[in-house]
Amino acid sequence: MTKHIGILAHSAEGAALCFLTACHEGIAALGPHLHPEITLSILPMGLSMPAWEAGDLATVRKTLADTAQRLADARCDFWVCPDNTAHIALEESGPDYPLPGLHIAQVVVQSARAHGFRRLGLLGTNWTMNGPVYRRAAERAGLEIRIPSAAEREMVHRVIFDELCNGKLLDASRDEYVRVIARLKAEGCDAVVLGCTEIPLLITPDVSPLPTLDSTRLLAGAAVAVALGKQPPPVWRGGPVP
Repeated sequence: MTKHIGILAHSAEGAALCFLTACHEGIAALGPHLHPEITLSILPMGLSMPAWEAGDLATVRKTLADTAQRLADARCDFWVCPDNTAHIALEESGPDYPLPGLHIAQVVVQSARAHGFRRLGLLGTNWTMNGPVYRRAAERAGLEIRIPSAAEREMVHRVIFDELCNGKLLDASRDEYVRVIARLKAEGCDAVVLGCTEIPLLITPDVSPLPTLDSTRLLAGAAVAVALGKQPPPVWRGGPVP
C-alpha cells in the first residue's frame, strides 16, 4: 500500500502546483487515475504576513504546526511544505511536529548534486534569498549559492507577492526574471534554483538561460517516491536540520 502524503500548504499557487504534480507523478507510476492518497491543508497566508514582517518566526512556526496537526488528524504518513520561505520558520527550534516531513531545500540540493551542478543561482522571496535555509543546505552538500543584486532581489520579491501569488503571469516580469538568470549565468552559476514554489509557473526550462531546479516539482516527485516506497520515509520533524 502507498503512504498518505500530507501537503502542509502556506501559499496557494505553489501548493496547488505541488498537488497536481504529485497526482500526475502518481499516475505515471501507477496507471490511469491512480495516485497516492493526498490531503492538502492550508490556512490563509495573509494571517501569517504580520508575523513575517515582524520577524516573528515562532508565531509562523506555530501556525504551520497547527496545519501539520490537521494532516496528522487526517492520518497522513508524512508531510511536504511547498513553500521555500516557510522553511525558515520550520527550521526554528521548537516542539517536534506530529509527523515527519521532507525538507524542500534538501530535495533541491540533492538533485543539484545528482546533476553535477556546483554553483547555484537562487531566486525566491527576499526572506529566502537573504535567509539561511538554502545556504545551509548548500554547505551541507558542498555547493555554492549566489543571489541576485539588491535591486534585482526587490524586483523578484515584488513579482512573487504582487503577481505570482495572485495567479498573474506577465510577460514583462518573465523577461525581467530571464535577465536576472542570464546575469547569474555570467557569474558562473551552472543552474538556477526556482526557490519560490510559484516561480515555475512563470519560468519554464525553455525560457531559462540556465538549467532550472524546480523546487515545487522536485518536492512533489520526492513525495511520490516516498509514498511508493522508492525512497526512505523522512525523519525530520522541524527544527534545525542535522
